Amino acid sequence: MDDIYATAGPRTAEASLAKLVELAGLPASAAQSVDIDGHGPVFPTRYDVVTPGTAVLAATGLAAADLWKIKSGKQQRVRVNARAAAAALRSSRYLKINGERPAQDPEKITGFYQLRNGRWMYLHCNFFNLRDANLSVLGAPAKRDAVAAAVAKWDGVELENAIFEAGGAGGFVRSEAEWRVLPQAQTVAKLPLFEVIRIGDAPPRPLPAGERPLSNVRVLDLTRVLAGPTCARTLAEHGADVLRITREDLADSGPSDFDTGIGKLSAHLDLRNAPEAAAMRELIRTCDVFSQSYRPGALAGRGLSPEAIAGMRPGVVYVTLSAWGHEGPWRGRRGYDTVVQSANGMAYQGEGQRPAFMPVSAQDYIAGYLLAYGAMIALARRAREGGSWLVRTSLASAGHWIREHGLLEPAQYSQLPAELPADELQSLLAHHDSPIGRLTHLAPVVQMSETPPRWTRPAVPRGHHRPAWP
Repeated sequence: MDDIYATAGPRTAEASLAKLVELAGLPASAAQSVDIDGHGPVFPTRYDVVTPGTAVLAATGLAAADLWKIKSGKQQRVRVNARAAAAALRSSRYLKINGERPAQDPEKITGFYQLRNGRWMYLHCNFFNLRDANLSVLGAPAKRDAVAAAVAKWDGVELENAIFEAGGAGGFVRSEAEWRVLPQAQTVAKLPLFEVIRIGDAPPRPLPAGERPLSNVRVLDLTRVLAGPTCARTLAEHGADVLRITREDLADSGPSDFDTGIGKLSAHLDLRNAPEAAAMRELIRTCDVFSQSYRPGALAGRGLSPEAIAGMRPGVVYVTLSAWGHEGPWRGRRGYDTVVQSANGMAYQGEGQRPAFMPVSAQDYIAGYLLAYGAMIALARRAREGGSWLVRTSLASAGHWIREHGLLEPAQYSQLPAELPADELQSLLAHHDSPIGRLTHLAPVVQMSETPPRWTRPAVPRGHHRPAWP
């Protein structure tokens, strides 16, 4: 078969931004309002993550600037620094609570384990339900030694299939060559990087009044982990009222929830409870953006498919993220950045070598920023021409786009430091007081001349607020 990575894509952030502008159907001249400072690589990884990461962050600023122009008639300039963009691809690493990094689980089951033929398997056990499903397949208790002994009895593909069939999550660590021949890889290669699709009719809806691009735009955020929450946090960065909805008994994402939760309200609703399901429907009827990151079709049974939401709220922008894409044999599989890195060759270090993840969560964050970009493009279309809109991408598509930028030579990255210099990092950080203490976190990376991005709400524990708009 042909090598789906045979032709490297754009190699500069400016060229990648031009591609994103083209994919969104904007005029090429739109990118002229963006200034990009610096370039990568920044951290030691063979993938050129800085170029697409910088481009997609610039694209979010460009889209916000377009919304501001619709509202005010005023142009503004957007600026992104590539080194700051690199830090944004691992934003959660910079979170501190009262000056301390959050503690790690001493008996962390998540990780790489060797199979019986010497190859490697990655088990994702960060959520208790996934941990229990994975352990049930292995017949092992939640102890690393016991899990290692159980994994060592399996072949990789066999264990991967068994885990997914049991409702767990993990990935057989493949080389890129092994990934490329899989039907799912070939499906991902053919799908658009992201899509903004009209799914219903509605009259044009002007943007709400306010002093920022997304002032008084209401966003329902049903996402989890990094990519989806990053999308909604980015919308909050430009003034949106974001209400995160969770369920009290669902596993959370740990301390990273406080990083992705900056700027948001947070409430619990249980859709299995009729009054709470009714409360959700009322929120939907008055929202502008509905964002979710469950597997394709997973919410249809709850009446929360794109078509159902568009029926309840004509003019809605429905944002959805999947792990593997909305088509292909793996479309219904669970997946996270680390699982996708394991399967698509990004974690593979060579025959006989222990796998390792990139020092950034590039697929997660790039996918999240793509969704935010698409959501703002859809809001602009709604304002100009009306309609209900679907925005979608996947972690696998983000990974494919990263890989299209080509691999770096070892001399370009092998001697790079693992972290930014202390003074440079300090200049990128912000602080705020929250109900859990004093938080240190990465400040908004995108700079805008008229409407500087900022968050106006502190990060809060899950369920801290009532399920109501401000």
